[in-house]
Amino acid sequence: MKDHTVTIGEAAARTGLTAKAIRLYERRGLLGAPERNQSGYRTYGANDLAVLSFIRQARNLGLRLDEIGRVLELQRSNEQPCSTVLELLNERIANIDRTMTDLRALRKVMTTARAGASDAARSGRTAVICKLIEFSA
Repeated sequence: MKDHTVTIGEAAARTGLTAKAIRLYERRGLLGAPERNQSGYRTYGANDLAVLSFIRQARNLGLRLDEIGRVLELQRSNEQPCSTVLELLNERIANIDRTMTDLRALRKVMTTARAGASDAARSGRTAVICKLIEFSA
């Protein structure tokens, strides 16, 4: 007895992906080549849907497709991929922390620029182009 399968549209609806994304994941090797029904339409089984859901969740966590591919390859070769996922998430968290630090520094520079421009405007200083930029230093 053949497992219940669904079309690409149904797979997309069940996993929260688009049919275009599913075809991309197939081309990138993240998902095996799908079965085809007698009409030639792609069909997906429960395992395919689980992989697609995993890919969606991994993308939501900020993993890139090549990273997801590495994780899936480990799983397909019967290795436990969780330590790799942990490393990837730790890298992502460190990147977020760096970005937040950079954004806080940028916010401080912008606040200083805005204050400098306000001071320049109150004192009547004119700018060639824009007080926000010229009087920020």
